[in-house]
Amino acid sequence: MDISELRQEYIREGLRREYLEPDPFSQFEKWFQQACESDVPEPNAMSLATVSADGKPSQRMVLLKYFDRQGFVFFTNYESQKAQQIDANSQVSLLFFWIALERQVRISGQATKISTGESFKYFTTRPRGSQIGAWCSQQSTVISSRQVLELKLDEMKRKFQNQEVPLPSAWGGYRVVPNQFEFWQGRPNRLHDRFLYSLANEQSNWTIQRLAP
Repeated sequence: MDISELRQEYIREGLRREYLEPDPFSQFEKWFQQACESDVPEPNAMSLATVSADGKPSQRMVLLKYFDRQGFVFFTNYESQKAQQIDANSQVSLLFFWIALERQVRISGQATKISTGESFKYFTTRPRGSQIGAWCSQQSTVISSRQVLELKLDEMKRKFQNQEVPLPSAWGGYRVVPNQFEFWQGRPNRLHDRFLYSLANEQSNWTIQRLAP
């Protein structure tokens, strides 16, 4: 299968230094809002890259659930592969790709577990089916068939019938605290605009540099 001719020319507006917010969180919020307004499917979908204790990388798509200047929060099973790798090496990378806007945002930083109280607060906002589903899967483990999940789902529905679904002890959130952001805007002839924000010191001062495409 020859895919060498598959290509798309990026023709939207460029990204200039004078248009950037001095703070990367503000710049991200601006771009994220524009992605939401442009009807980009799942604008909060992001690739999460982790590395195992023996140096093997893994990636998967997860959903950003909220963010502020303290970091970017997603939720998962604390016994999953990603959680085990974060326990071994807390340095992670996030990637947002909004193809309709010809934009990428790459974020590097440290992932840490949020408090049980914070996880519970979000858990109570999930649809009941998702709450029950969190009790059904030992994420990343080998199972014999889908029927295993469906039987577990029926069991949990009966168990929690007519009551609130409690927070599973093995489920919760991580907050990624960034030390670098890269904002990428596609341009013609593959001469893309790239700007790197790097954390300069503990006072949250950020340097901004243009990178070659």
